[in-house]
Amino acid sequence: MDTYMSTFWRGVYLSAWAVILLSQPSIASAETLAERWMRHLESRIATASESLVGVMGVAAQRTDGGPRVLFNSDSAFPMASTYKIAIAATVLATVDRGDISLDDMVAIKPDELIAGSGKITTDFYHRGVAVSVANLVELMITESDNTATDKLLGLVGGTAAVTKQLEAMGVTDQRVDRATAEILQDFYNLDQPATASFVAEVFTRSPEIITKLSIKNLRFETDERDQSTPAAMLELLLALDRGHLSSHSTTFLLSTLSRTRTGDTRLRALLPLGTPIAHKTGTIGGVANDVGFVNLPDGSQLAIVVFTKSSDSDPEMRDRSIAEVARVLFEGYLLLGAL
Repeated sequence: MDTYMSTFWRGVYLSAWAVILLSQPSIASAETLAERWMRHLESRIATASESLVGVMGVAAQRTDGGPRVLFNSDSAFPMASTYKIAIAATVLATVDRGDISLDDMVAIKPDELIAGSGKITTDFYHRGVAVSVANLVELMITESDNTATDKLLGLVGGTAAVTKQLEAMGVTDQRVDRATAEILQDFYNLDQPATASFVAEVFTRSPEIITKLSIKNLRFETDERDQSTPAAMLELLLALDRGHLSSHSTTFLLSTLSRTRTGDTRLRALLPLGTPIAHKTGTIGGVANDVGFVNLPDGSQLAIVVFTKSSDSDPEMRDRSIAEVARVLFEGYLLLGAL
């Protein structure tokens, strides 16, 4: 057992006894003790968020129910690429209806390559690209590929189809309004959608523009489009876990989320080595997000949403704050299960 694990477990058990002993004189029921512990976790999250120098929103709950930790959970935040979970859910619901197949091949034209993250734009240099629906979902989630995202969005009927899917899943207070090319267009204040070729021309003429990608943009953040409350994103995660999609599609999506290759310094960074996690990150300007599922050692699963915005701090500090919140929730819910 590594040093962190031994320290972690010692801290968990000491904290458990401290909470129980301190609570016994005035707390009569286990339910009340759990509620008090939730408030304690929310206080620790507030402390962790102070170093962010921005705004943080958190929502978390075990997938099998129980109390929630909520911190600024009804405030709206730009989702950035975490909105790709809703798009993936819509694609898989369309597959479940038989309208498309994961094996269908989708052609991608050179003028459909989108700027920003993604393997399709950076690795496929020549004409003649066709990718299966399954691999487009894989790239959209694991690599946050923008070209894959916009092709899938067009395939299922655009943002209106995603909105309809969210409504069917009982998710309110979450909006999906634009393709990624349009989001980047508005973020950079461009006069046309952010295709790879167009953005390359813009950056060549004005290379300083690229630095804006990690600087807060309050004009962009106050745009109500493509925003979600942490509570709404939590509802989406829980709806997926509860089997709103078919068993095959649910397994496919959760498996894909478990292969995400972005965000190693966020939710997973301070968790015990080897902790299973299935998640999706999102980053733009002063926005850094990470949402998904974390497995606890007691066999339960925790759904976590951490949104941030309006940050002036270094990206490393934003990521560290998300990691600290994830650790607070991991330890806190593990202890809650022992109360």
